[in-house]
Amino acid sequence: MPPKPHILEASTTLPLGCEEVFAFFAEAQNLERITPPELKFRIISPTPITIAAGTLIDYRLSLFGLSFTWCSRISHWDPPHSFVDEQLKGPYSFWHHTHTFTESSEGTAIGDRVLYRLPLWPLSEIGLPLVKLQLKRIFAYRQQAIRALLIR
Repeated sequence: MPPKPHILEASTTLPLGCEEVFAFFAEAQNLERITPPELKFRIISPTPITIAAGTLIDYRLSLFGLSFTWCSRISHWDPPHSFVDEQLKGPYSFWHHTHTFTESSEGTAIGDRVLYRLPLWPLSEIGLPLVKLQLKRIFAYRQQAIRALLIR
């Protein structure tokens, strides 16, 4: 029986409306712009990509010096409130990323909730602290990049 997934949560609030913030995320190419450069993240699916429930997106990236492909499916698409991407092929044995967009008097809160499992359990749990640190750093970079790109 597989273990419970690990959880990563992150959030940031931008002084912008929900529609504007969601529109940024609806452009798949923006994912390249908000990913740390050392990951060498590139979309390899033909672009432009029209995102909807069921859309498949293929990427190539490097992590810890290893290059690999990642295929995700948009399993839920509810503009401008939320969407979910799930890894079909990639470095994790399970990856389920819920993105939420909640409007308030301060603007739009962007929420990320990732459920994930490492491959080769239980052996891979040795590397969990390093993976958690790396994911936390990637999501902190994303928050800074989103803020820099959307707030002019």
